[in-house]
Amino acid sequence: MKVLWGLGKLLTLLFWSVVLVNLLTPFVYPLYLLVNLAGGLLVVLHLLEALLSFRTLRGRAHPWLDRLKIVIFGVFHLQTIPAPTAPKASHA
Repeated sequence: MKVLWGLGKLLTLLFWSVVLVNLLTPFVYPLYLLVNLAGGLLVVLHLLEALLSFRTLRGRAHPWLDRLKIVIFGVFHLQTIPAPTAPKASHA
């Protein structure tokens, strides 16, 4: 599974580089609009993911770095974060 999440992160970085190149030198007429639309939609989705995972990341060592990675990579970073463990109850 780690290979798939790593490949997803790599492809996401490739997509963000295409969006950045499109912003610097726009592509041909219909394509640049579609790339901008897809990039804007992905930004909104990743910000929503970061907002929804706010409470989950609170106990992490570097929660703001994790939030930044969620904004960049989205679910591909969320899946690499280990699930929080519940404290064991002591029954006296």
